[in-house]
Amino acid sequence: MAAVILHGGCDGNHDQAKGQAYPRILLPMKTFTFRLFLVIVLLSLIHFPMKAQTSSDPLKNLPKPIFLWPNGAPGALGDTEADKPRLYPFLPEIKSTTTAVLVIPGGGYTHVAIAHEGFQFARWLNAQGVAAFVLDYRVAPYKYPVEIQDGMRALRYIRTHAADYGIDASRIGVWGSSAGGHLASTLGVHGNDAAPLPEKPDEVDKADAKPNFMILAYPVISMQSPEAHKGSLQNLLGDTPDPQQQQKFSSQLAVNAQTPPTFLFATTGDPTVPVENSLDMYRALERAHVSAEIHIYDYANHGCGLCGDIPELSTWPMLLRVWLNHTGWLPKDAPMLPPPAPNEEIPAGLTGPGLQK
Repeated sequence: MAAVILHGGCDGNHDQAKGQAYPRILLPMKTFTFRLFLVIVLLSLIHFPMKAQTSSDPLKNLPKPIFLWPNGAPGALGDTEADKPRLYPFLPEIKSTTTAVLVIPGGGYTHVAIAHEGFQFARWLNAQGVAAFVLDYRVAPYKYPVEIQDGMRALRYIRTHAADYGIDASRIGVWGSSAGGHLASTLGVHGNDAAPLPEKPDEVDKADAKPNFMILAYPVISMQSPEAHKGSLQNLLGDTPDPQQQQKFSSQLAVNAQTPPTFLFATTGDPTVPVENSLDMYRALERAHVSAEIHIYDYANHGCGLCGDIPELSTWPMLLRVWLNHTGWLPKDAPMLPPPAPNEEIPAGLTGPGLQK
């Protein structure tokens, strides 16, 4: 089953995260969107069970990272923090489901927006009883296949250690934003064929690298013009990319009936990644008869995460919650979603491959 919903915009302006009102009204959705916004406001008045953060040291509020290759990552350019991809396992105090989500922040393959597209997403999932694992992966000057291998390794690690975390190895999704959405969709359409195995594979590398469902927020999908995001293309495939690689890593061209169910969110006037990326992916999923849902807001923004400080976009997490309920990844009696909140900042002193410049 496929579904598409276009959300009407407003006439005001908003400059957060390059956002501004986009005045074209695609469909008469104002009443629907207004009601959803009222629900969000009402929910914000309710207390939600989230783990308290009382430490004055922001790093102590984060789980201890798991290094994907503790003895050295394949293709490493050195032995610094920038060369050590890692996962942050966020586990809820009370699980509502055995579903887990690998969270892949964006950053154009040049950095990792780990706070508002990583840690904040994980806490949102935890509040509803879902385990989440945030990936900090290697970026430029690294090139393919390193970034893709880091994503594959992360999903394989979670699947290999599912029993340790009390999750189901057949219920692992991936949530990617922007360039992280490209990495997520690459796992979804290519799975174990996304990139070659390391020269010395181990037991973890025997696990399946394909997620069971995908959440793609304002994603980079295509590596071909005119839809491609130039920065992501150059950082992943180089200044003179191989046309065959451009075709392979245009995820919409690799969708088939085995592609996992997918939820997409984007804005019509995205100033960074053309909305055609999301539209092309949705059309490919629909043609392949893959369960898919897309929400396009008549607005201009890129990179707002949960968008809690943008009223026109702040309803999208609730729509995701409804989709997770409908598709069975999250039980309907799970704790309610937390209210919208301003974006998190990267904790002072945090290190990692996506943060080292």
